[in-house]
Amino acid sequence: MDRNDKQQILQHHHHQQRQQQQQLSLAKCARQPCNEWIFRDVPSDITIEVSGGTFPLHKFPLVSRSGRIRKLVAEHRDSDISTVELLNLPGGAEAFELAAKFCYGINFEITSMNVAQLCCVSDYLEMTEEFSKDNLGSRAEEYLEIIVCKNLEMCVEVLQQCENLLPLADELRIVSRCIDAIASKACAEQIASSFSRLEYSSSGRLHMNRQAKCDGDWWIEDLSVLRIDLYQRVMTAMKCRGVRPESIGASLVGYAQKELTKKSSLWNPSSQVKVDLLSGSTGHEKVVVETIVSLLPVEKLAVPITFLFGLLRSAVMLDCSVACRLDLERRIGSQLDIATLDDLLIPSFRNAGDTLFDVDTVHRILVNFSQQDDSEDDMEDASVFESDSPHSPSQSALFKVSKLVDNYLAEIAPDANLKLAKFMVIADTLPAHARTIHDGLYRAIDIYLKAHQGLPELDRKKLCKLIDFQKLSQEAGAHAAQNERLPLQSIVQVLYFEQIRLRNALSCSHGEDDHKPVHQSWRISSGALSAAMSPRDNYASLRRENRELKLELARLRMRLNDLEKEHVCMKRDMEKSNSRKFMSSFSKKIGKLSFFGHSYSRGSSSPSKHSHRTDSKVIERMCASTD
Repeated sequence: MDRNDKQQILQHHHHQQRQQQQQLSLAKCARQPCNEWIFRDVPSDITIEVSGGTFPLHKFPLVSRSGRIRKLVAEHRDSDISTVELLNLPGGAEAFELAAKFCYGINFEITSMNVAQLCCVSDYLEMTEEFSKDNLGSRAEEYLEIIVCKNLEMCVEVLQQCENLLPLADELRIVSRCIDAIASKACAEQIASSFSRLEYSSSGRLHMNRQAKCDGDWWIEDLSVLRIDLYQRVMTAMKCRGVRPESIGASLVGYAQKELTKKSSLWNPSSQVKVDLLSGSTGHEKVVVETIVSLLPVEKLAVPITFLFGLLRSAVMLDCSVACRLDLERRIGSQLDIATLDDLLIPSFRNAGDTLFDVDTVHRILVNFSQQDDSEDDMEDASVFESDSPHSPSQSALFKVSKLVDNYLAEIAPDANLKLAKFMVIADTLPAHARTIHDGLYRAIDIYLKAHQGLPELDRKKLCKLIDFQKLSQEAGAHAAQNERLPLQSIVQVLYFEQIRLRNALSCSHGEDDHKPVHQSWRISSGALSAAMSPRDNYASLRRENRELKLELARLRMRLNDLEKEHVCMKRDMEKSNSRKFMSSFSKKIGKLSFFGHSYSRGSSSPSKHSHRTDSKVIERMCASTD
C-alpha cells in the first residue's frame, strides 16, 4: 500500500469521525463523545453501529474483552471488516458506551442505575471470564449480589431499569433475585417492627401494643414506582413470604391511587361524567384494575370498603373481565354493613336510555350478602342460632344493610328510566327479618309512586305488597292513611292496623290485668315480631312460647285430674244419697273448682290462692321433667 492509499484511508476515517461527532451533537446525547476518551493519536480501525449511536473504535481493546466482537472480526478477517452493526443490543448506545469504556480501561462507577444494563450488555457481548479475567460480567454480578440485594431501595431501582431489558433480565435472573430480596427485606422489617412493639402489661404478661406506630411498612411508597407486571410479581412474592395482609392492602391502595386517579370519575362516587373509553390510557388502567383485584388479600378489612367500591366503579367503567367484577361484588357483599350510600351510587356507563345508576351491580352485591346469610340458615346444626356464630351476619348487620337499601331505593326512585321490576327486586332481596321497621321502605315506595304517576293500579298493588303495614311507626301510619297514591286496599290495611294499635293503647291505659287476655296479647305480639327477628332470636322466642304452652298444658292436665276425682265422688254420692243431697253436694263441689286459676265464689278467694301456689309448684316440677 503506497503513501497515497494510506492518506486516503486516514482522510476517510477523519471524515467518519466528523460525521459521528455531528450525529452525537444533533442527538444531544448526554454521554461524552467517544473521541474524548479513546486513543486520539491512533486512527480508528472499526466502527460499531448501535441503535442510537455510532462509535469509531479500535479492534484490539474490543476483541480482548468481548467474545462476540472477536468472533465477528474473525469471521470477516479476509475482507478486513471496518463496520460492525450490533442489532438489539440491550440498553442501546448508553449501555454499549459503558462496555466500550471498560474495554479501554477507563474507570466509571457501577451503580444501581446501570448495573442491570451492564449485566445484560456483558452477556450480549460475551464479556465473561473465558475471554478476560475480572471481566465486566463478573464485576456487575458481584455488585448485584453484594451491594444491591442487601438494600431494598436499590433493588427497586434495579427493577425499574429492568423494565426495558426484558426478557434478557429475566433469563439472567436479575429480576427474580431483586424480587426475592425485596420480599425478604420487607418481611424482616415487619418482624423487627413487631418485636419493637412488644411490651409488658401491669400483670406481667407480654402483649403487642396496637397503638404504637408500625415502622415496618416504609417500603410501601417505594414500590409504587414499579410497572404493573413487576409490581404484581413483587406483591405475589411478599404474600408467599407472609407479609401482613394489612401491609399488602395499604400498598395496593397506594399503587391504585397513583395509577388510576388521573381520571377523577374513577374514584369520585358523586361524579357522573362519562369518560371516553377509547382513550389510549384505558387499556393500561384496565390491566391495573384487574391486576390489583387479583392481588387483594382474602382477609376482610385488609383494604377499606370504599377502596373496593372505587375498584368496582373503575371495573364497570373500563369494562373489565366478568371474573374481576364478580370477585369485587363478592368481597363487598361480605362486609356490606359498613358501606355508605355514596358507595352504592355507582354511575351507569352504558347507553343514554339506561338508568342513572347501575342497579344491576347493586342487586348482585345484595344477593351475595343475602346468600351469605342463607347459607348459614340452611345448616341443620342448632349452633347457627347461637350469638357467637362467626359467619352468619348478625341482626345488627342486617338492620344496617336494610337501612342502607331503603336509602338507596329512595335515591334511585325518582329516575324515570327505572323499571318497576328492578325497583322491586332490590327492595325484596333481603330476608324478611332484616327490616324491623318499614318506614324507610314506605318512604322509598312513596317517592317511586310520586315519580311514576302513570303506574297501573295492578302494579301499584304489587309494589305496596312489599310493605308490612304492621311495622310502620305511628307517624308513618298516619301519613299512609291519608296518602292518595296508595291503592285503596293498602289504605284499608293501614286503617285496620291503626285501629288495632289504638285499641291496644286504650286497653293498656285502663289497666286490664286478666290473665288469659294478657297471655293471648303476648302471644299475638310475639308472633308479629317473629318476622322482624333474626333466625337465632326467633328460635329463642319460639322456645319461650313452647315453655308457656307446656305450662298451660300442665295446668289443664291438673284440672282434668280434679274433674275426674270429682266425677268419681259424684257417682259415689249418687249411689248413697237421694237426689237433694246429691244436688247440694254437686253445687258445693262445682264452686270449689277453678278452671282459670281463681274462684267466682265470694268466700273462696283464700283457698284459691293457696291452690294456685300449690299448682304452680307442681307445674314447675312437671315442666322440669318434660324439659
